[in-house]
Amino acid sequence: MTGEVLLKVENLDVKYGDFQALRNVSLEVREGSVVSVIGANGAGKSTLLKTIAGLLKPVRGRILFGGQDITGWRPDQVVAAGVALVPEGARVFPRMTVLDNLITGSYTPRARKKRDTLIGRVYELFPILAKRSSQLASTMSGGERQMLAIGRALMSDPKLILFDEISLGLAPVVIKDIYERIKEINAEGTTVVLVEQDVRRSLKASEVAYVMLEGQIVLSGRSKELGEEEVRKAYFGVDVKAAANS
Repeated sequence: MTGEVLLKVENLDVKYGDFQALRNVSLEVREGSVVSVIGANGAGKSTLLKTIAGLLKPVRGRILFGGQDITGWRPDQVVAAGVALVPEGARVFPRMTVLDNLITGSYTPRARKKRDTLIGRVYELFPILAKRSSQLASTMSGGERQMLAIGRALMSDPKLILFDEISLGLAPVVIKDIYERIKEINAEGTTVVLVEQDVRRSLKASEVAYVMLEGQIVLSGRSKELGEEEVRKAYFGVDVKAAANS
């Protein structure tokens, strides 16, 4: 793992009304790395990404990106700073064409200047999008819409991409292909945060992993040094040390 710390989350608390969704969450993401956030449904993973992306406001804590405090920034400001979110569920604009969906991702001044280059790169990564450029997004398969959602995020020319449950509901062959593309995106210098429920895939794809349970980080470390069984126990709320000594 190389590079300086690009994203730093410090002691983050987030609430939905009276319900505390995140409690004292801290993590670091280094430039050029792939970091996975693992946890069951409802563990707080998506809430964490939405807060980093500016869609939710924390009640406590800080979010630093490139050394700058972006806590509480609007989503458009966060995107302009270099952070893109690929939300859960392959959310695209269904009544717009593939090309128009991609163009909407390049609204920042920096991205607009590079629009043609960025579109070309997206089409290289996902050739099916080039073939379907004039097709309505609503007529595409789930896997193709997920590729489009990733392509739209890339159109903002991000330094960091947050992927939220991108494999949910997709066929294994499609998931494999998308993860290969993510590997390419990262190899070109874009830092990646992956939120997943799949323990094995998350550990294989990342350099560093954080495990969340009930809104807290309960285990973290270099992915290759974390045992799959240890991660699974943390995932399900089993006392890892107690289980090891039993």
